[in-house]
Amino acid sequence: MRDLPHDGNPGTPDTSPEVWTGRATNRVQWLLAAAGAGCMALGIELAVDSPWTSGVTALLMSVIGCVAAGLLMLFGTLAFVHVAVRVDQDALEVRCGHIGVPRRRIPLDHVVGAAFAPRVTPYQWGGWGYRWRPEMGTAVIVRRGEGLVLELGDGRRFTVTVDDAEKAVEIIRDRLRFSADRGARA
Repeated sequence: MRDLPHDGNPGTPDTSPEVWTGRATNRVQWLLAAAGAGCMALGIELAVDSPWTSGVTALLMSVIGCVAAGLLMLFGTLAFVHVAVRVDQDALEVRCGHIGVPRRRIPLDHVVGAAFAPRVTPYQWGGWGYRWRPEMGTAVIVRRGEGLVLELGDGRRFTVTVDDAEKAVEIIRDRLRFSADRGARA
C-alpha cells in the first residue's frame, strides 16, 4: 500500500488498496451449458447414425440446427458463468467467463460517479449476459444481487453484478476524489 494524498492534505494517506478485485458466479448457467452440450451431442448423433429415410436435406437441416443451437447455448452461457472485476489506479476492468471475453475496460478519468446497487436482477435487464437498455445503459449481469453502477462522463451508465460491490464503489469514489484533488492542485 502506498501513501498517496487523497483529500488535498499531504499527510493523509490513501487507504484503498492498489488493486481491488471481485467476482460473481452463477452456477445455474452450468445447466444451460449442459443443455447446449446435449444439443450438440444430438446433432452429432444424427449425423453419424441416422436412420432417416425422408431425405438428406431434412437430415442436414436437423444436424446443422442442433449443432448451431448447441454451440450458441454452450459458449453463450459459459461466457457468463462468472465475472471478474478489477479496479486499479487507472481503470475498472470487467472480464467474463473463463477466457475473459467479453471484456470491458473503463478508464477512471471517464467516470464521474459510482453508486452501490443493493439489488440488481436479470429481470431488470432482460436476462443474463452483456445487456443494453436505452434508458439504463449497459450492464454485465451474471446473477441477481448487489452490483455497482458507474456514471460515465458522456452521460451513459455501466452496471455490473459483483460480490462486495460496496467496497468497490468506495474505492472508485476515493480514486475519483484523489484525481479531482490532484487536478485542483495542478
